[in-house]
Amino acid sequence: MGLLEEIKAKAAARKKTIVLCEGEDKRVVEAAAKITKEGIAKIVLIGNKEECVKVAPGVDLTGVTLIDPLTSDKTAKYAAILYEARKAKGMTEEQAAEQAKDRTMFGALMLKAGDVDGYVSGACHSTANTLRPGLQVVKTAPGIKTVSSCFIMIAPEGENKYNPDGVAVFADCAINIEPDAQQLADIAVSSAKTAKDIAGIEPRVAMLSFSTKGSGNDDKFFKSVPKVQEATALAKAMAPDLALDGEFQFDAAVAPEVGQLKAPGSKVAGHANVFVFPNINAGNIGYKIAQRFGGYMAIGPVCQGFARPLNDLSRGCNVEDIVATVAVTALQAE
Repeated sequence: MGLLEEIKAKAAARKKTIVLCEGEDKRVVEAAAKITKEGIAKIVLIGNKEECVKVAPGVDLTGVTLIDPLTSDKTAKYAAILYEARKAKGMTEEQAAEQAKDRTMFGALMLKAGDVDGYVSGACHSTANTLRPGLQVVKTAPGIKTVSSCFIMIAPEGENKYNPDGVAVFADCAINIEPDAQQLADIAVSSAKTAKDIAGIEPRVAMLSFSTKGSGNDDKFFKSVPKVQEATALAKAMAPDLALDGEFQFDAAVAPEVGQLKAPGSKVAGHANVFVFPNINAGNIGYKIAQRFGGYMAIGPVCQGFARPLNDLSRGCNVEDIVATVAVTALQAE
């Protein structure tokens, strides 16, 4: 059984309830039906029967719970939750009542209220529109100030001496453009948790750079190497039992012969399976190189750092991508 099938099977055993916010999208409606039929999760689909039938005629939604914020008897309850969360920011009760009818906000409020275990949106909404409700009402997990993302990278079939686990985690490739040292530390700790809880591997975290243990420096101009060095120290203080080290060039992180040469004595060098990139340029380019040149399958982006599971879809996603994201979200739930 491949990792993705394992994730689906584990999700099915947990019987979590996930809200899909975009009942107006054909792919989401089809995914809701597929997830329900396969028993991966219980689905609440935000929409109404007429539009679902219109966009996806013939799809059997038996077992899917449909909720329309415009007619739901819970909208007033959720508006009160939103008002309490945002009144300090100047939101009025009237504004809360109106915003609670927005589908992505309604889904986030369902999650905040504990009426669902996880939230998935983004098939036809931007990342900003998908994550903003989460930041406003769900907020971040204790001890974590940074919402981030990672990709679970599944290796193609065949032995790879640099990735014996057959899976790796790349972060942050989708949300934080130029994270500072504290944000990088948060990303590292969150990614290690994802590696263990979702990918099923014991995390060995490499903080990546173009420098290994001070071999290069750019502090005269950009200070990116000192940033990664500081982030490494902060992450070690946050999670002292975590196998984490840096700064490493990629080859020093994955190749034992290079790691031993450049970072002798490191327990991570040459054996890393979680890779924290210094910024989104490096991360996004890196995971797409692994996809296209290396044949890796990328699951994600998986959002990290929220107090409760909340994930963003790519607007180019297909039905199987949505199914996989829901399964991952179910595994993130307590």
